[in-house]
Order: sequence, then C-alpha cells, then structure tokens
Amino acid sequence: MDTTLNQEYATYLFLLIIGIFVLFLLIPIVRIPFSGILVVDGHELAILEKRFFGQQLPPGRFIAVGNGIGVQAGVKGPGMYFFTPFLYRIKKSPFTNIPEGKIGIVESTDGNPVAQGRIFAKAISTHNMFQDGEKFLADGGEKGIQISIIPPGIYQINPELFVVTIRDNVYIPPGQLGIITATDGLPLSSGRLLADHVKDHKHFENAQAFISNGGQRGPQLDVLLPGTYRLNTELFKLELKTATVVPVGKVGIVTALDGAPLPADEYVAEKIDGHMDFQDASQFLLAGGQRGPQLDLLRPGTYYINPLMFEVTLQDIVEVKRGHVSVLVSNYGKSPLEAPIQSSAELKTSVQEQYVVPKGYRGIQKEVLGPGRYYLNLRASMAYIVSTTNIIIAWAAQDQNPKYNPLMVISKDGFAIEIAMKVVIRVRPDQAPYMVAKIGSIDNLIQNVIQPTVASSLRNQASETSAMSFMLHRQEEQKKVDQRARGELEKYHVECVSVLICQINLPQELMDTQTQRIIAAEQMEMFITEGNAEDQRAIMEKKKAQANIQPKLVEAEIDTQIATQSKLKTVTAAEAEGESKRIIAEAEAAGIQAHGEADAARILAIGKATASAYELQSHALGDNQIAAIEIAKQIAEGEVKITPDFLVQGGENSHTSLLSAYLSKLIHSHEA
Repeated sequence: MDTTLNQEYATYLFLLIIGIFVLFLLIPIVRIPFSGILVVDGHELAILEKRFFGQQLPPGRFIAVGNGIGVQAGVKGPGMYFFTPFLYRIKKSPFTNIPEGKIGIVESTDGNPVAQGRIFAKAISTHNMFQDGEKFLADGGEKGIQISIIPPGIYQINPELFVVTIRDNVYIPPGQLGIITATDGLPLSSGRLLADHVKDHKHFENAQAFISNGGQRGPQLDVLLPGTYRLNTELFKLELKTATVVPVGKVGIVTALDGAPLPADEYVAEKIDGHMDFQDASQFLLAGGQRGPQLDLLRPGTYYINPLMFEVTLQDIVEVKRGHVSVLVSNYGKSPLEAPIQSSAELKTSVQEQYVVPKGYRGIQKEVLGPGRYYLNLRASMAYIVSTTNIIIAWAAQDQNPKYNPLMVISKDGFAIEIAMKVVIRVRPDQAPYMVAKIGSIDNLIQNVIQPTVASSLRNQASETSAMSFMLHRQEEQKKVDQRARGELEKYHVECVSVLICQINLPQELMDTQTQRIIAAEQMEMFITEGNAEDQRAIMEKKKAQANIQPKLVEAEIDTQIATQSKLKTVTAAEAEGESKRIIAEAEAAGIQAHGEADAARILAIGKATASAYELQSHALGDNQIAAIEIAKQIAEGEVKITPDFLVQGGENSHTSLLSAYLSKLIHSHEA
C-alpha cells in the first residue's frame, strides 16, 4: 500500500510539474520573480538582466544587445509587463532628471573603444539622448566620456550603461569673458600659440561640430561673451577673465601675441581691417595680421578681447594745450628718402630736415597737431609738444629761481662783470617740425645754441671795452648780442623776439667811486636847484604878499584921496581961522611982551639982589654952609625927600656916603 501511495504521489507531482511547465510556456510571468504583477510608475524604469536561453556576450562586452545573456541595453518605462522570472532578473531605477540651469555629462560603460589619440567618444545621433542603449551600441557607440551632453529634462536612461553627471551651465557675467581650453582635438599648428578658429561649433556648445571640423586642443582663439552656455566642461575648460576697459582720457595700445612674423625693418605691424577692435581674433589672423605692436588702437570703452591673443596696455591721450603744437614722428610708412620734394626751397634743406615728410612716410610729419585732445598710438608715432608762444630764457640771481645763473665776463680793464639777461624766442607752428629735425627740442636749442651764443658774444664784447663803458653803453652792447642771436636762431627755424640785458653788476670798489662822483655832481646840481628854488620862492612870496595887501592898498588910496580933500578943506578953514587968531595973537603977544618985559625987569632986579646976598653970605659962611642952608630950606618946604623908597645897605658908612653923595649932587646942581 505504501508503494501504491508513493507511486500516486509521484504521479501527481509529475503532473503538477507538467502543468507548471505548460503554464510557463503559455502565460508570461511578471518581471517580479516568482509571482505578482508590477506596475512601473512614472518615476522609475525596469532594467532586465537575461539569465537563460540567450547568446553569450563577445569578449570585453557586458551589456547585451538583442537576445544576449546579461544586462540588457534596453529599458522598460511606465506600464505593465509580464516576464518569465526564471529567464530575467529585474532591477528598478529612477529616471534621469536634469533640472533647469544644468546639463548632463554622460560616460558610457560599454561600447567600442575610442579612436586612437582621442579622449572623448564620438557622437551618435540615433540613441535619443542616450535613452536607446541598444541603438547606441548597435550604431557603434564608443565607451568612455561622451562628447554629447544632455540638456535639461527627464530621461529614461539605463544607469548600467550610462553614468550621468549633472553639472551647472556655464555662466559668464557682464564685464567678463570666457577663455576656452579644449582637452581634445587635433594638435596645434606649428608655430602657433592658439588653436585655429572652427566653424559651426555654436560657441562651443556643439562639441561634435568642433571635433568634426578640425578643432584643435589647447587654448582657443574664440572667446565666450557674457551669457549662459551649455558646454561639455570635460572637453572645454573655462577660465573667466575681465573684459578690457579703456577709461576716459586713455587709449589702449595693442600688441598681438600671435600671427604672421613682423618684418625685420618694421616696428609696427601693418593695419588690418575687419577685426572689430581686435575682438574678432580669427578675422585678424585670416587677414594676415602680424604679431607685435599694432597700428590700430582702442578708444575709451569696453572690449571683449582674448588676452591670450592680444596684450593691451593703457596710455594717456595726447593733449595739446593752447599756444602749443604737437610734432609727430612716425615709426611706420614708406622710407623718408622716397618722399617727394614739394618746393624748390626744400632743395636747400639739410640732411636732418629731409626727414620732415608728408603723411604716409616714416619720419617727422610736416603736418602738426594744433590745440586739442588726440587718440594717438605712441608706439607708432612719437609726439613732441612744442610751445609756439614766447619762451623766456633767463640768466638771473638764484633768489629769483632761474634756470641759469648770471653770466660772468671779464672787461678790458680786468674787472669781473656779472650780467643778468633774458632772451625771448618763439617757434612758429609751420616751422616746428624743422626745428625738431634740426635740434630735437627747445631744451637742446637752449643748451647747445642759445647759451653758447649769448655767452660767447658777451665775453667778446666785454673784452673790447672797459667795465664802466660796458655798463654805460649797455644798449649798444644789447643790440650786438641781439643781432648775433637772431642770425644763429634763424638757422634752426626759431624766431628771436628780443634780447634784454636786465642788470649789469660791476665790482663794488668800482661802483663806489662812480657812486661818489655821481653823488657829488648830484649834490652840486641839487644846491643850484635849491638856490634857484629859493629865489623863485622869494619872488613868489613877494607877489603873494602884494596880492594879499592889494585890497588894503586900494582902500588906503581911497582913504588918501578922502584925506586929501579933507586936508584941503581943513587947511582952508584953518588958514582962515589962523589968520584971525594970528591977528588976535599978535595983539595979545604985544600985550604979553610988554607985561613980560616988566616982569623980567622985576625978576632981574630981584635976582641981582639975591645974588649979591648969596655972594655976601658965601664970603661970610662958605659955600658948603650956604648949600646946607638951602637944602634945609627945601626940606622944610617938602621939596626934598629924605626917606628912600628902597634901602640898600653896604658897609658901615653906607648911609653917610649915600647922603653925602646926594647932598653933593644937589649942591652942584644948585651951583649950576
């Protein structure tokens, strides 16, 4: 019985196996092993790995195409699928999402080997952004980093076949530019520093066009302007550089670091058109641009110039102020010996002056630049600023801050003379180029022509005359220097405006004698002048006094006339009155005379009697006694003053002496 059960069990098991096998052949099983149904959502995809009943992979390959055993190149997106679980192993993987502002750089883990000498795999156009792995491998896709990139989006990419690295877009801000260095491509041309320009690479975003059209590895000639770019940053390395800015008041002088070689006899490269202020380096090279200093320059502005191709240095603009001109010396153009002679006068010019040439020839340009601001390439043309106004060269004392000290000369009589002077010169604008050709500059003219000429002329003139005569005849000496200076300066196309001797300093001992002589003469002249002045002053004062009393004189004259008339009137009246009084007085006089004669007779009689009496008394008493008596009499009558108004005391007998003297005086007076 056990044997029967075992046989039945085996039969049922066999039938079950046969049923399962039939079911396996008729109905596919979902890709999830053993059982169940998987619905793949919108964020994942299925990767199949075939396990049985397939072809073996070729050597060196591990991604299967078609019916090969192993990881399948194709993937399954959203949907419901039934697979035999014994034949496939299924992996689940998210979609590849490249957000905005990003790119995807792809590296293939399988495919054909990259061509010899190349780094990046060539582009395949049939793989639909690497979503069709089977097409990629079937059409010869290469293993390694892909030259193509993936733009923003969601992609069903097999992560077993393609490794996607997300990178940022390349952003170049305003005021900067991008310098590109390619890591793959052809080698640089011999003698070149930068790679040749390649067409159709669309600012390096089309990497395959770059490679296909002969792009070269290394620094690129083209640059990227400000903006956003989708670049394969594994193929194109980016370096940001600041744009070239030429500020106001400056110019940009350009030197090309690459291009055709500069001829040995040229200093500045030939002018090239169409390079857009050196921003189109490829056009510069295509037009035959030469390396070295360029003739064209950059005016104020912002320029996106490849600094690996062009070096820009800033220089000040040339400003010619009022009263000046700029003489240009050109470093490019035809030989000056080929310049045409335009007038017969130029046939007489010196060798130096032959280098004054018209525009287009090397040398000193005949046309000058007047006042203004100019954008000049000072490598191609040198500018000499020449003043066309009066220029004063002074030889003066140090305290006046001159450029030259006073000139020292020796006179014929051996005195040292110090001379301070000025020379005024002027360069006409049309003569400025010839002056530069002949002597180079005003400083050279002063040092090599004016200074020696003036000094020599003064020394020669001083040696022929005495020191005092030299000073006294300075005007003649000045004219001599002026004539010689004019003749010399005309040879250098410079106009001599004037020569001025400002001051002549003689030795002090010589000046002292001269000063004393002049002072003496001046004093004599002063005295004469003062005498004349006094005489004139006296005359003036007299006239002034007469003028001042003139009213009184007139008044006195009138008063005189009045008085004269009054006098005549008075005299006439007085004569009449006097005549009458005379008559009366004569009568009275006759009466008085008679009366007087009578009194005189009486007095005489009395006198005689008195005299006789005194005489008798004198004989009897003496003269002194008679005087004492008389004095006493007068004292008694009050006619003599005894007590003095002032008392002056002398010696012991002063009172007695005074009284005696007084009495003696009275006696003598009386006797008289």
